[in-house]
Amino acid sequence: MSHLKYYCYEGLGVKQRENFHYSQAVRVGDRIECAGQGGWDPTTGEFAKEINAQIDLAFQNVELNLKDAGGKGWSQVFRVNSYHVPINKEALDAMVRNFRKYMPDHQPIWTCVGVPRLGEDDMRVEIEVVAHDPK
Repeated sequence: MSHLKYYCYEGLGVKQRENFHYSQAVRVGDRIECAGQGGWDPTTGEFAKEINAQIDLAFQNVELNLKDAGGKGWSQVFRVNSYHVPINKEALDAMVRNFRKYMPDHQPIWTCVGVPRLGEDDMRVEIEVVAHDPK
């Protein structure tokens, strides 16, 4: 797959590539597909303790990831998959609040799933997106 361009933002993105052998984003033609982003500090990898803060950070990390891959950010996102531990009204309200903040002019398609566990012990949300960037 050498014809594809892969991206890892500085800090945690590069560390995850080194430790776990995966990239944060890939460009496929005019699409940017992002690996799941959590509610972590993108420099230190530390998770926020509270679910609203984790979801806010996850949205910020998606924005960082898209821009690192050459996109414009959430304005280009058309698909969102989110995974939650637990899935409840508080988590869904935080997602919708961030949708309204980051995408005030459109509504993406969204699949939202409750799961028993995510990739790290303190991880409560993971958001993956697909964006259209026609350049």
